[in-house]
Amino acid sequence: MGLFDAVLGTESQTQATLNPAEAFAVIILAATASDGYLSVEQENCIIFVLSRMKLFKGYPREMINRLFDKILGILQGDGFNALFDAAKDSLSQDLREVAFAVATDLVLAEGIVAEEEKNFLNDLYRALGVSSEIAVQIMQVILIKNRG
Repeated sequence: MGLFDAVLGTESQTQATLNPAEAFAVIILAATASDGYLSVEQENCIIFVLSRMKLFKGYPREMINRLFDKILGILQGDGFNALFDAAKDSLSQDLREVAFAVATDLVLAEGIVAEEEKNFLNDLYRALGVSSEIAVQIMQVILIKNRG
């Protein structure tokens, strides 16, 4: 906590409440950008994947773009850890497994996995409370899917 935070009582904590769709998008964006870079192609891929999910039914592209802007605003204001914790707390266990699967798919889709991405996925399944057995199954299926 900084000096001004102690005096003014403005310690940074995420004030934003995330609905499940927003929380899901946070996880997916974090995973895809875990190598420190998010290309326009990756962003378009995320939008395409999200738009096909029941969770994002009724979210036109413009609304997803506004959602990304909201996430980036929270990230800049509260930092990654606070944003990630808020996202994690907003997801049911079922959605946590889906988020890990989609994140894994998007990371592995490029064919080249950076060390940061490997570390992120390894940390992600634990942070989301996905069992190691389920995480391994998801990884195996995604690797098979991406062979073709």
